[in-house]
Amino acid sequence: QVQLVESGGGLVQPGGSLRLSCTASGSTFGIYPMGWYRQAPGEQRDLVARITSGTSTNYADSVKGRFTISRDNAKNTVYLQMNTLKPEDTAVYYCKLEARLRDYWGQGTQVTVSS
Repeated sequence: QVQLVESGGGLVQPGGSLRLSCTASGSTFGIYPMGWYRQAPGEQRDLVARITSGTSTNYADSVKGRFTISRDNAKNTVYLQMNTLKPEDTAVYYCKLEARLRDYWGQGTQVTVSS
């Protein structure tokens, strides 16, 4: 059973930065693609960024050039560096691990961008 634990959310002013972390249990973390998703109140959960086991990445258009996803397989951790944050980035952010038979989700971490 895989468990994912996110951290790093919080309140930040527009233009500020945050780094989210997601740490996974299990010894085969490095072979699976990982993703960050977000969900604002009343909205669907959308992909923000994704990284493959080979470290290829893709991003939602709304975050390109501002957010960077990376992974440290030695620490079983995937990161989301978020710069130049905007109020519309406010949401609960979730990480997802795409295992062979199913996906695993973290519990989410709140990011609020407000002055």
